[in-house]
Amino acid sequence: MARRLQLSLAESRVFEVLSELKSYPMEQTLEIRLRQIQPEVVLLDVATDLNVALRLMRFIAGFQPAIQVIGVHNDNDPQVLIQSLRAGACEFLYEPFDVAAQKEATARICRMREPEGHSKQDFGKVITFSSAKPGSGASTLATQTAYCLKRMTGKRVLLADFDILSGSIAFALKVNPTYSLMDALERSEQLDPGLWSSFVVNAGGLDVLAAPDTAMSDSIEFSRLHDVLEYARMLYDWVVVDLPTVFHRLSLFVLSEADQSYLVSTSELPSLHLARRAVAMLGQLGYGKDRFQMVVNRVNRKADISTADMEKIFTCSVFASFPNDYYALHKVVTRAEPLPADCDLGRSIEQLSARIAGLGQSDKKTGSGVMETKPALSEG
Repeated sequence: MARRLQLSLAESRVFEVLSELKSYPMEQTLEIRLRQIQPEVVLLDVATDLNVALRLMRFIAGFQPAIQVIGVHNDNDPQVLIQSLRAGACEFLYEPFDVAAQKEATARICRMREPEGHSKQDFGKVITFSSAKPGSGASTLATQTAYCLKRMTGKRVLLADFDILSGSIAFALKVNPTYSLMDALERSEQLDPGLWSSFVVNAGGLDVLAAPDTAMSDSIEFSRLHDVLEYARMLYDWVVVDLPTVFHRLSLFVLSEADQSYLVSTSELPSLHLARRAVAMLGQLGYGKDRFQMVVNRVNRKADISTADMEKIFTCSVFASFPNDYYALHKVVTRAEPLPADCDLGRSIEQLSARIAGLGQSDKKTGSGVMETKPALSEG
């Protein structure tokens, strides 16, 4: 049946197939894939295993943002049709998958979707930082980029610590939040400005959503995480998220939600090795190399390894590299303050932030200079 459906879809050219799963996935796997490719419609085989298909159909029908489900069967079985519609299907296609039937189904779906009129362009951007190896500096990059975006654009910025294993941004900024990400997740269905303001603390003009004080398990509902991110998009122009290592399920999920993502490595061999594995894993999971940017931290200009060498290791280009500026970083970490723009590290982070925000030199709120070379970042 699958082969005949593929041939019919190719003939009708009504649907553009973005991805194909050869077997029924688990709900968590399906959720990551849906958020990754963001389809408008899912064609679901209800002939191979009806019970499993109906369970997945109910899951997709409750998905946000809304996705339409079409049940696919090898026969016009009225019982299967009724069960599919009850489970959330909006249409039902059966062999021989008539082209006219496909076009009619598509027209009805388009009419259903027209009232939504919802555009993400009015919402804030989610920017994520993760690493392949702990201690590579992703947290510092996230923190200082958030500060820089605030200074350069004058817009609303949230710094969110999603590292549920070892998040330390609140500690580094010397703030003592009463609540954390976990509280926001628990109340994700009741979020409003008043409640949200109790979950975040201010640090130098940023709102900070802290990680939990103690390491949490992996049992986070991704639907709640999606709701928190979407609510943050409504309140802020920039949502800068610090993640656990990229191998963590939470990181993979948020990567699929993000507008821009940065994978941080250092030039040390263990970090390079893990970064190479991370790039390969992301490719196997369907994350194209346009979905994330590789950045290299703590680069020693006297080191033997070059950017070209590292790109061969990663099998992708290096978007930015950052010098090892221990003294500048130590000073700001001790004082829990932003990096000044008059040091090499500060200028480099400013350049990275300008690239993120799409700013030219004349667009910046401040007049501090930015290097024309690739930006730099140090540890954290």
